[in-house]
Amino acid sequence: MRGVREEPGRAAAGRGAALRDVIDTGDASAWLWLDEGVRTDEWYFVPYTVPSWEETPGGRSLTAALHADGPLTEGQLALALCHRDGRIRYRALGRVTGRPALLPLVVVRCADWAQPVRERARKRLAEALDAETAARLAPLVRRLADRHRGDHALGLLGEVLRKAPGERLAPLLTSPDRPVRRFAYGLAVEEGLLSAVELARAAAGDDDAVVQTLCSEAALAAVAEEDAEEVLGRCSAPAVPGPVRRGDRAAAPGAADRAIGFLADRSALVRACARYVVRQYGTDPLPWYRDRCADPGDPALPPGAAIGLAECGTRADAGLLWPLLDHPAPGVRAKAVAGLRSLDVTDVPRMLRLLDDPAPGVVGEATLRCSLRRAAARGMAGGAAGGRAAAVGTGVGVPAAGRARRCRTAAGGRGAARRRGRAAADAGRADRAVGRSVGTGRRGRGAARPGPFPPGPRRPGSGPGFIGSLCCP
Repeated sequence: MRGVREEPGRAAAGRGAALRDVIDTGDASAWLWLDEGVRTDEWYFVPYTVPSWEETPGGRSLTAALHADGPLTEGQLALALCHRDGRIRYRALGRVTGRPALLPLVVVRCADWAQPVRERARKRLAEALDAETAARLAPLVRRLADRHRGDHALGLLGEVLRKAPGERLAPLLTSPDRPVRRFAYGLAVEEGLLSAVELARAAAGDDDAVVQTLCSEAALAAVAEEDAEEVLGRCSAPAVPGPVRRGDRAAAPGAADRAIGFLADRSALVRACARYVVRQYGTDPLPWYRDRCADPGDPALPPGAAIGLAECGTRADAGLLWPLLDHPAPGVRAKAVAGLRSLDVTDVPRMLRLLDDPAPGVVGEATLRCSLRRAAARGMAGGAAGGRAAAVGTGVGVPAAGRARRCRTAAGGRGAARRRGRAAADAGRADRAVGRSVGTGRRGRGAARPGPFPPGPRRPGSGPGFIGSLCCP
């Protein structure tokens, strides 16, 4: 198993082993495997027994020394911090002061399911965390942040790094762990620790699309005239996402005329960048959008013009968007609905007819608001009573069954309906199984003991030999 160094278990148990000789202390996943492996040795088998390592002389001496405040090795404390008994974990946290090698397990306990353990671990971490240890623990903290109650350590990490010198963040910006790089660059952009040129270099050199987009947008927002050529050149590299590259070309010096061509781009980022460039040259883009949307029958009208008008216009511009609901292009109709919604000018009676639109994108945009969903349900009921829906919008009559299908599609589609059906069926089977179990009052011979963990194979690196190498000094 990656991160765990296999050893002959009985020999290691007899002579004892240092923590660094059993796991790779620099690998975040190794600490998570250790935390899980200490408790899952025998949990999957019936009758319930404690993990076998606890019945060894080393396991019994660990518990006795912890209760009697006796001396404990680093490996024994590591096992105590992962123990199945929350009282032992709580006691072990009181003895980690001055042992920086065990801080990763303190981070793990910050997301513990037992509140007293969790609160004590958070207090210990706040006392021990500084800029140096924060950089070292960042991969583990970031991985645990996805767990329930795991965000506390991530917030503490961010507070420490914000107060630390900028060079402390440098190792995280080049970390091989992608989530760590995303966190570090997000922090650097938020605190303004990197110049526009440095951000552009990061966007061109990083292989993560999230980091590329984040750094490119920040570089464009902070670019100065003297650095414009280098920043725009690096952000236009092939590795940078396409919308950002198009926005960079629109923002290039002397490109005011070309920027107008990007005002109706399909990307919101490119449209915003183009509007910024046009305004920099003293031109207001709003009249351009109004002129472009003035003819509701224009077949060449791009969908980006409709939503662009809503992005920089006012509620008074809704009068230009309402006629676009009958435009022959589905993309224009969908963006017109989105624009009206963003301007908060949604008229449910007028938009209810869009549930009969042949384009799924238009129906989806029309049903995004909860109030419109309720209106759709009422309309579906009315259509069922009449047998067929009125021919509206496109002039095509839609049967009541078709109206129902459209409402279901807007609420999540056939896939969501099938998933809900399977979940209901599974719940029904589970209820019937529970009813049989309660009715008989017993489980079948050899049945597994109910619990939160399903049966499964033992992972490599776990078991008496692996744990015994830590619990026997």
